[in-house]
Amino acid sequence: MMQWVMVAVGGALGAMGRFGVNALIYPTMGGRFPMGTLVVNVVGSVLMGMFYVLIIERGVLPAELRNLLMVGFLGAFTTFSTFSLDSLALWQNGHLALAAAYVALNLVLCLAGTLGAIVLTRLF
Repeated sequence: MMQWVMVAVGGALGAMGRFGVNALIYPTMGGRFPMGTLVVNVVGSVLMGMFYVLIIERGVLPAELRNLLMVGFLGAFTTFSTFSLDSLALWQNGHLALAAAYVALNLVLCLAGTLGAIVLTRLF
């Protein structure tokens, strides 16, 4: 039962974090490019890499935090479904170059963020 509570609490915090990031970034971008979604996906990927090493590989953090941080918080904080919708919206509104750039940036930066975090966290 406690695992479910940890996922739920993490999910609530992650959703609030995503909402907060979007609320801060959206006005600065004028709604033209979904920068908030890109930011949370990259930050979430970096955090996923760090938590993977610290919880799964090294056991520096308690295994119980996996459900809170990796499943709950990052599951709600990162936004692949929103990423998909944002990408399609850009494409359908005739912004093909922006849509392609957005997809490429999400894939490259998130993969690089996760890999970079794993490598760097292993060093410490």
